[in-house]
Amino acid sequence: MKFLDPISAIYHPNPAGVTPSHLMLDRNDIWLSQGPVARRLRVDCPEIKLVETYKSHGARITCMRLFPLIDTPLFRGDSQTNEKALVTSSADRTVRLCWKGHSRCFKGHSGPVTALSDKLLGDGEFKILASGGEDCTVRLWSMSTRGKNHHLISTFHGHEKTLSLLSVAWHKPSLLVSCSKDSKVKVWDTMAPPSSGSSSCVGSTHLNTNGAPIAVKCHESLCYIAAGSEVIAIDLRTMKKASVLALHDHRILSCEMLPSEWLICTGMKDKALLWDIRKSQELPNTVAEMHSDDPVTLLHLDPYKVVTGAPSDGQAHVWETRTGHLLNTLICGRSTLSAMAVDGCRVAMAGSSALVHMVRYLDFLMSSVPVSLPAKEVSRFWGPQNHSEDDDDDEEDVIFL
Repeated sequence: MKFLDPISAIYHPNPAGVTPSHLMLDRNDIWLSQGPVARRLRVDCPEIKLVETYKSHGARITCMRLFPLIDTPLFRGDSQTNEKALVTSSADRTVRLCWKGHSRCFKGHSGPVTALSDKLLGDGEFKILASGGEDCTVRLWSMSTRGKNHHLISTFHGHEKTLSLLSVAWHKPSLLVSCSKDSKVKVWDTMAPPSSGSSSCVGSTHLNTNGAPIAVKCHESLCYIAAGSEVIAIDLRTMKKASVLALHDHRILSCEMLPSEWLICTGMKDKALLWDIRKSQELPNTVAEMHSDDPVTLLHLDPYKVVTGAPSDGQAHVWETRTGHLLNTLICGRSTLSAMAVDGCRVAMAGSSALVHMVRYLDFLMSSVPVSLPAKEVSRFWGPQNHSEDDDDDEEDVIFL
């Protein structure tokens, strides 16, 4: 963000609630969670209005996802085609599907639910949601069932520790990758008949890292997993390691991956590192080193910018992906930064102080006052973006306005 005059809006969540822990930005909606409560906010600058409050969980929300409403049992007609439905998992052992006052509850886990799949499984009309929990199981739920009967399709056993991450394979959307806190990785064929007599687990490996997995991303036939001080790429066809990005004694606190652009960004205790992982290289190269006075636990990465956040300083820093140059510093408005979401030229930040919580929204699309920088040109390189993990174009385009 190379501009000083974004459109800004502020919302104050319930001060009696806990610090906001999850934040998502979708078009004009902001979704956030506070303990067991989820809220949908509508941005109408210069205001942010509360649209919906979901209080169906009885304990802390552990994960949030947005899926196309048309792929869920809450879809009713063509007028809702572009809507998104909210899915939340909770320590109350349930998964909830919500949209505009309607909700569905998925019960079956015997312990807190800790992970949701990053996408819905399956092709065509038959969609499946996957969840994992402290009961060491992966459970599959039908997203095609109407009415109140939402059947549990399958329960996968095999993990020995809490599930931490679930990701859908890029090359085959019926395959689910699951990671547990003991760094065990399994691949499941979710379309295998439950009564076929054969195991649904079609692959398994152990990462042998010095920490639990914190991030996962599937691209083509590879699965990139950040754990301990390494980012490991596993070929899902063979379950062999395709590459290892090792940071040696530097523990990874956060990680964002953009395999289609050959980029990985890792956050550590005093900096963030941007890596070039293209296949033609013997070893990954560091593209940029982005300094931080505090641990970098919040990250955003796209082809044009990196946004880093350290909770203790209440700020987010924007860096140019191609050069690693610092472009701007965004102030949350509170002493700590607890969550962050970025969508193109828009940013939402959640922060807290002793008595007040705050959500701050910034939109740089119409900004015109540039930050003073040595460069002669001012690029709004992070305007509306259409980049996708499906796009393997290696060109580096910058949008100049």
